[in-house]
This record gives sequence, structure tokens and C-alpha cells, in this order.
Amino acid sequence: MIISQTNGVPIYKQIADAFRTDILAGKYKQGDYLPSIRELAKDLRISVITTMKAYEQLEAEGLVTASQGKGFYVNAQDSEMLREQHLRKVEDSLTAAIEAARIAGMNNSELLETLKTLLSMEE
Repeated sequence: MIISQTNGVPIYKQIADAFRTDILAGKYKQGDYLPSIRELAKDLRISVITTMKAYEQLEAEGLVTASQGKGFYVNAQDSEMLREQHLRKVEDSLTAAIEAARIAGMNNSELLETLKTLLSMEE
């Protein structure tokens, strides 16, 4: 996990975002335990409080559950919820792309052509 101290995004949010992405991508399965709070804090050279805040955010979202004395484990993921999470990420990314295209002076046709080109490269 790579954390940036200079990108303006709070560290706890970067950690939560990274775990959320991994959980939704299936890298962590139901019942898997996340690294211990102390272990992760030590590895990232950050405070335990920051790590705890990230884990609490994931717990509030229903992605993980705290187990007394064992740490945080991944909850079962509802396939519809996973789809909604991914759709939200797509919408956020496309919104950012549209904003960047506007700043670059691209019109809708140019933007759509760029998207079509990128999609064809995936095939």
C-alpha cells in the first residue's frame, strides 16, 4: 500500500480507499482478516489512531467487522451492493474525465471518440 503525505487526501481516507478497492475487487474474501492496526501503522510509519480511523470508516460502511482480540475481518459482500459500489466508482471517474476534458477544451464528440478509442484498445 502506498500512502502519499502530499496529495491532500487524509491518510486515513487513503488507507480506507485502498482496502475498499481491494475488498470490492475480491482481493480480500469474506472472513479474511485485515492486517492488525499496530502492524499496519508500523509498516506505513503512521499513528495507530490514523489506522484505527480508517478501519472504523470501513466498518461504518459495512465492509468489515471488528472482532474483540482478533482484529477486523471482511464481511460477506452483497453482489448488488458490489455492483452499486463499482457503478459509483465508474460515475466518479467519468465525471472527473469530463471535467478534465472541459479544461482541455474538448467537445462531446472528441470526448466520445477518445472513449471509443480507449474501449477498442481493451478488446
